[in-house]
Amino acid sequence: MTRTYLARNPSVLWFLLILSLFTLGVTVLSEAYGVAFLSTSFIKTLGKTLCLCLAALAMDLIWGYAGILSLGHMAFFALGGYMIGMWLMYARTEGIVITALSNEALPATAQEIQNGIAGQIFGVVGASELPSVWLFAHSLPLQLMLVVLVPGILALIFGWLAFRSRVTGVYLSILTQAMTLALALYLFQNDSGLRGNNGLSGLQNIPGLADVSQDRISVWFLWASAFALGLGYLLVAWVVSGKFGSVIRAIRDDEARVRFLGYSVEGYKLFVFTLTAIIAAIAGALYYPQAGIINPAELAPIASIYLAVWVAIGGRGRLYGAVIGAAAVSLLSSWFTGGRAPSINLGFYTINWVDWWLILLGLSFVGVTLFAPKGFGGLFDLLQGLRSPDRKGAALGPDDGSLMEKEAKE
Repeated sequence: MTRTYLARNPSVLWFLLILSLFTLGVTVLSEAYGVAFLSTSFIKTLGKTLCLCLAALAMDLIWGYAGILSLGHMAFFALGGYMIGMWLMYARTEGIVITALSNEALPATAQEIQNGIAGQIFGVVGASELPSVWLFAHSLPLQLMLVVLVPGILALIFGWLAFRSRVTGVYLSILTQAMTLALALYLFQNDSGLRGNNGLSGLQNIPGLADVSQDRISVWFLWASAFALGLGYLLVAWVVSGKFGSVIRAIRDDEARVRFLGYSVEGYKLFVFTLTAIIAAIAGALYYPQAGIINPAELAPIASIYLAVWVAIGGRGRLYGAVIGAAAVSLLSSWFTGGRAPSINLGFYTINWVDWWLILLGLSFVGVTLFAPKGFGGLFDLLQGLRSPDRKGAALGPDDGSLMEKEAKE
């Protein structure tokens, strides 16, 4: 009898169960639906953390399983935020303009409303017309489509050019970082159509929900973020569990041999690169309405490096490890940089964790790389008594045309 996918992968079921219990627990402890033990700001932090966990899942799939160290996936994350942010800002501004013009003696025309919206949004950069990139900003369904299409098409074009040229290793990492930097520098310009360095702000004000308190909206976004993370985990786990997962792991371990066996290595890479870009963009579309603002600094290459650090600390090649790493580092970062960590007075020097957090994070990454390459995920191996096989130097691949089936034991 054929077992179901979840029966064959109990870790996925455990993850979904833990995520559900976590979401339920936070809801019960919230101000809107529970005992008001957790503040609205902290619930927003938890919601944003779940979005970062989803981005870390995408990073683990592209790096941990396919072996492609992309230093540009936070660019897709930010693009998703920009796409949804355009609708949020447009719709909110439209309501303000219509209310203001309703006091006029004559009803406002559509063109007057359009001019008023453009002036409100782009007056800060000295413009008075809506750029062409805002063509669909009035429509939520269309902007939701762009959340997927814009990062997906960018990843598809970039990936096709890079993988077709067989760029691999550190050179590919540099290219992805260069793409991110170029995109960030472009968005910093006022004539980019996205308000330059000012970015998009006021995204926490959801159109049509002006009468709903932020404590309720924060819980709703927490639910949406948890739902997206659950679906994302289920999708990525399904991708890596079958034949497709075996092929991309083989590409990671020995790309030349997989190509020799007749597989379309570039096709597999391109699919994974595009899929993970879309996942990251969806995470960003949920993250920035909770953050309230997005600007080109969010695309800085350092953000994608942080994403790789989270996955490495959690355990590369382990989906739950990526989630653990992103959650742990994100919450610790919020604690240390938010001024909640108490300073330590050594007499001759006072340690302020706001100043030392990045150094602590860097040391943690170095320590994990040197002494615990499996990251936090390796702790589960220790608990289960699992060890990497001690092959005592035995070859693992074909030797003179025949497969070596017996491992060296002496």
